[in-house]
Amino acid sequence: MKINKENNVYTVIYAAVLVVLVGFILALVYQLLRPAQLENIANDTKKQILAAALIFPTGDETVSDLFEKHITDSYCINSKGDKLTGVNAMDVNMQTEIKKNADERELPVFVCDTEKGTKYVVPVAGAGLWGPIWGYIAMDSNGKDIYGAYFGHQGETPGLGAEIEKPAFSDQFRGKPIFGSDGTFESVMVVKKGQEPAGRSYVNAVSGGTITSQGVQKMLYESLSPYTEFFKSLDKR
Repeated sequence: MKINKENNVYTVIYAAVLVVLVGFILALVYQLLRPAQLENIANDTKKQILAAALIFPTGDETVSDLFEKHITDSYCINSKGDKLTGVNAMDVNMQTEIKKNADERELPVFVCDTEKGTKYVVPVAGAGLWGPIWGYIAMDSNGKDIYGAYFGHQGETPGLGAEIEKPAFSDQFRGKPIFGSDGTFESVMVVKKGQEPAGRSYVNAVSGGTITSQGVQKMLYESLSPYTEFFKSLDKR
């Protein structure tokens, strides 16, 4: 029986089979590549956490090896500073948590062993001018001062807001206290040069990136404030 390839039925069947075949191939490729994609995502997260603690791969060291060596513990807490059970700190999406009330959040903590003692790394998340911004803040063992910081972004303007990911910006946070002289949580202000506040912890904003800089300031305050009780408890250990 000769098939009439100009028949509408043939065209529809041919297109349907082609769509199913292509869909199957794409699904198969996705499943084969997914483990590698997840591993890359996990390694990138680990790299950011280590960067906040001022630990960077050198020579033949891999991110996974460094993470296993320096991150001695990880867990989640609530806003009271109590540990939560059954929650993996690496699985928590801070962009989702930041939308919840402070007392409903799962707050990740990564305990990091450095050459300058134990540091506590926590994630921060917020919004810049064009999209999400995020980062990690490493707190000193006293829970009062920032040891190091890392910031990332999704689509801030190159040369302007995107500068938050550069060391020139993040290095300013080293040694900055997040509590006032009376013990009240204040975070760190991000201000333009010439507008430095008296008696407050601050860093200079990115030149030409006002909205992104304001986003970083808001991100730090809203992300770190639920950790207040936990940070205060570190000074008593």
